[in-house]
Amino acid sequence: MMNILIPVDGSSHALIAVHHALRLVHAGLRARFVVANVQETATLYELVVAHDPAVLERVNALAGRDLIRSAVELLEAAGMQVEQIVETGDPANTLIGILERQGCDAVVMAAGTDGGLRAALLGSVTKHLVDHSPVPVTVMREPVASAEE
Repeated sequence: MMNILIPVDGSSHALIAVHHALRLVHAGLRARFVVANVQETATLYELVVAHDPAVLERVNALAGRDLIRSAVELLEAAGMQVEQIVETGDPANTLIGILERQGCDAVVMAAGTDGGLRAALLGSVTKHLVDHSPVPVTVMREPVASAEE
């Protein structure tokens, strides 16, 4: 049985990777999934205002759980075995660490979103995983609408 990492940022675009993973299972792949979200490290301002790093950790954990909820619900509704992980740090390096610690055999992830800075940041995470992952990375793109539509 394959152990597949699906990094999720909470966007509907990220669910493209979940749908692709489910298509693989429906085609006969035996798999379980690790759905992960990486929260950015707190800024100095956030640390000063919060006064308590534990508060920031709880906020990050709750935010991360909320962001992966849709992906987890889709996988669980399909009867899949799912582990949920929320960590804080540099997304690219943290995801590499997660896949190594969890013994993942592959990564399925979405690339980019609706453009702008967010897409550029997600693109850099995707590129880092493609370049540095010790396991295969499948990158899903949103289908391009045809000119006739």
